[in-house]
Amino acid sequence: MELVLVIAGGIALLCLVIVMAMYNSLVGLKNSIKESWADIDVQLKRRYDLIPNLVNTVKGYAQHEKETLEKVINARDQALANTGRYASQAADEGRMLNAVKTLFAVVEKYPELKADENFLKLQQELVDTEDKIAAARRFFNGNVRDYNNKAQMFPSNIIANLFGYLPEEFFEVEDDAVRKAVKVELTTN
Repeated sequence: MELVLVIAGGIALLCLVIVMAMYNSLVGLKNSIKESWADIDVQLKRRYDLIPNLVNTVKGYAQHEKETLEKVINARDQALANTGRYASQAADEGRMLNAVKTLFAVVEKYPELKADENFLKLQQELVDTEDKIAAARRFFNGNVRDYNNKAQMFPSNIIANLFGYLPEEFFEVEDDAVRKAVKVELTTN
């Protein structure tokens, strides 16, 4: 009888250890998602800070392009204010990138602006920021993939469902036109 109790206790302890390991794994993956989102957020804020500087530089050269400049700033402000889920933020990011692309189309009409040193520096900073955002997005989505796999695969899905660990959303831009980073062509004289 004593042997049966020891074996039953050992099995119960083993089950408890397995459940704890699965739970801790889910917590770790969830925290990795939060950390990688913070990396994206830092780069997005950097982009948000660059855009008004770009707009102000263009403003000096393209006074009659007021509507385009306002669209860029409004899209930037909307994206900056969004604190919703990843999909919601991705939608606002898509609208903002479209507005920035329109801004760069306007710049093409002003050769003297394209040669402006301040504008060129801002363009280079934006290119660098876009590269960092793309890398951070890939890292974030990799963490979401790993977490979703763990939360949806047996047997860890039982623990995930028991403790309310639901699948997370990827940070994806829905519009194919904005899936690519903003293309900026640097021209030097």
